[in-house]
Amino acid sequence: MEKLNVESFNLDHTKVAAPYVRLAGKKTGALGDEIYKYDLRFTQPNTEFMKMDALHSIEHIMAENIRNHTDQVVDLSPMGCQTGFYLTVINHNNYDEILSILEKTLKDVLMANEVPACNVVQCGWAANHSLDGAKELAENMLLKKDEWHQVYKEEK
Repeated sequence: MEKLNVESFNLDHTKVAAPYVRLAGKKTGALGDEIYKYDLRFTQPNTEFMKMDALHSIEHIMAENIRNHTDQVVDLSPMGCQTGFYLTVINHNNYDEILSILEKTLKDVLMANEVPACNVVQCGWAANHSLDGAKELAENMLLKKDEWHQVYKEEK
């Protein structure tokens, strides 16, 4: 296959073992700032996916709460394939700290009593949310926390 411009399009999705957290890219700006993009994979590509209402809600809760654990977040974006998120941070390349921040943020999801900005003024599809679904996704991800560092399936 030809090499494509989008990093994740060059990732062999048949060889990964979700859930995992991997550094997916790094860019250095003209003034020396470093941008790091992490692939937070919740479900196994082409096997499982996150239901849209649950994905939408966990995205709202995580995007709001992750900023309580670090001020270096640029963005948290869901993947169109509904298998995970991209976390983009500035000047923060400590993988273990990223894992800790993710763990704290997922615990915030479990403690949430509502989905932030879940209304027609602040959300483009306010009717499509599931707090229970978001909590289930967070719980499943946390249960496999020990696997987050292993991106690829073990060779047999």
